[in-house]
Amino acid sequence: MVIKEDMDRIKDSRGPGDLERRIEDLTKQKEYLQRQCRKAGEAILTQEGKYTALEKEYDKVVEENNNIKTMIKK
Repeated sequence: MVIKEDMDRIKDSRGPGDLERRIEDLTKQKEYLQRQCRKAGEAILTQEGKYTALEKEYDKVVEENNNIKTMIKK
């Protein structure tokens, strides 16, 4: 009768060329890369939001600066 320890030993004795192990490794790698891409996407969206806010703030400051220059010239 095959017991759990035997199955673990057989599973661990597979070589690096075993297709099942290769498929498992590639599946884990794909899942890891998908998680990392999602994190990067979230970071990009956050940075785009900050950039847009800074752009608006910059436009306000430039407009205020122009208004002050106009008032000083009068």
